[in-house]
Amino acid sequence: MKTQFIFLNGQFVPEDRAVVSVFDRGFLYGDGLFETMRVVNGQPFRWTQHLERLQHGADFLKIKLPFPPDALRWFVGDLIAQNEMPDSLLRLTLSRGVGPRGYSPKGAESPTLVMTLHPAPGAPVSGPASWKLITSSLRLPVGDPLARFKTANKLAQVLARAEADAAGADEVLLLDTNGHVAEASGGNLFWIERGAVCTPPLTAGILPGVTRAVIFELCQKLNLSVRETNILPAQLRAVDGVFVSLSSFGVVEAVSLDGQSLNASPLVEKLRAAYETLLCAECA
Repeated sequence: MKTQFIFLNGQFVPEDRAVVSVFDRGFLYGDGLFETMRVVNGQPFRWTQHLERLQHGADFLKIKLPFPPDALRWFVGDLIAQNEMPDSLLRLTLSRGVGPRGYSPKGAESPTLVMTLHPAPGAPVSGPASWKLITSSLRLPVGDPLARFKTANKLAQVLARAEADAAGADEVLLLDTNGHVAEASGGNLFWIERGAVCTPPLTAGILPGVTRAVIFELCQKLNLSVRETNILPAQLRAVDGVFVSLSSFGVVEAVSLDGQSLNASPLVEKLRAAYETLLCAECA
């Protein structure tokens, strides 16, 4: 089996030697951030947007990125080449690093930065992916400032996804504390209603997804109207179509919610195909 190389604090090391201290604050408290992005033809899709979100999160948490953006991009290219994985998923993890015991970040001044590559999700033999959804019992706080970033503490999403696993579903929807649909555990939610592409507003406590922004761009190119609005889970059953957007899969149609079938809209497939075309074009 071919050795997998990991980028760890400026070095490329074999997977079995890529270790982080048990005193790292990312391990102890989830004190850090991460980004996951698709790699096609050796090129990370929307690298700039992902790195900007990571930088904004690092600024918010007051963690200094240990390498400048140009250096990081060079390291990514080297990591892809060394692992011979031009079609993959790239995960970048940043933690505050090791510091004194306790919640205070004072004294933690050497951040940990890790980059890993993982196999890209393969296309199903039967055609584009489609998912069964359930509604989680967990709630996300409305207006949570941390929702703007991919923090290393994702316990709500972990527990919600466990509910989906137990129910035999593919993904789970989390509601906000007002009872409106917020997002999926691993992506943003969209639905089609009267020809418009709709999605919850950022004020619902959702992640401003990079793929979510790409969907907005595609809607503009396809002359589709976009609305940011709230919706209740029961109302999703009456809309024309539902899909989830995420960096790993792109656009995935939802076929059921809590065991009840959802309507299918041709606009979902139109957006999925447009996304795949853009992905290949930008990573050519």
